[in-house]
Amino acid sequence: MADQPGDDKLHGLLVIDKPLGWSSMDVVRKVRYAAGKGSGRGKQKVGHAGTLDPLATGVLVVCLGRATKMVDQLMGQKKVYEAAIDLSAFTASDDAEMPREEVVVESPPTVEQIDAALLTQTGEVEQVPPAFSAIHVDGKRAYQAARKGEAVELKPRTVRIDKVERLGYDWPRLGLRITCGKGTYVRSIARDLGRYLGTGGHLTALRRTASGVFTIGQAYPMGQLENGLAQEELLSISRI
Repeated sequence: MADQPGDDKLHGLLVIDKPLGWSSMDVVRKVRYAAGKGSGRGKQKVGHAGTLDPLATGVLVVCLGRATKMVDQLMGQKKVYEAAIDLSAFTASDDAEMPREEVVVESPPTVEQIDAALLTQTGEVEQVPPAFSAIHVDGKRAYQAARKGEAVELKPRTVRIDKVERLGYDWPRLGLRITCGKGTYVRSIARDLGRYLGTGGHLTALRRTASGVFTIGQAYPMGQLENGLAQEELLSISRI
């Protein structure tokens, strides 16, 4: 996307491989700082198209300038994840952030049982988001109440999960590739698989490998942001 005459801001898209431990807004702030390094640019408008938890890595599409108008459209596109799940325990956050709640499993599920469970997580699924999520409940984020030890009741939401593929299974570790739509919580998939199987279930690692047409192979090197950003380094919104 070319600049308009007299426009000193940057406009376009940047695919970032979000590092482990960073929030999505940490990345936005880093990109905004890099974009503002250009002479006379002033404050740069920057947003992202789909939150990744700090414990997740992978594709985060960052929008700059006029491209921020495309955020909702980008968020609505399919996402692809690779997930690692531990079936021997639950956690309050449905991932490795909170302490394990061990589950005694006398007979680990077979591959056939695993595959049958995966079918329950495919199609239009009524999914309850994790208690530790950013969804608003009574005027505040669910995770704010959950961290205080307050009971959090979230209503199920219909999400679209197009495909769940088993990448590997070695009890209690299960590897999956998940193709899904907007609003899907992979942490909830891990939890619900455990409930269906009569085991535990929590996410131990998550990597987004694609968001719409954008893939991890297009990722801009984070270290290069230290040098600032130029217009020619951005992807055009015509790529959507």
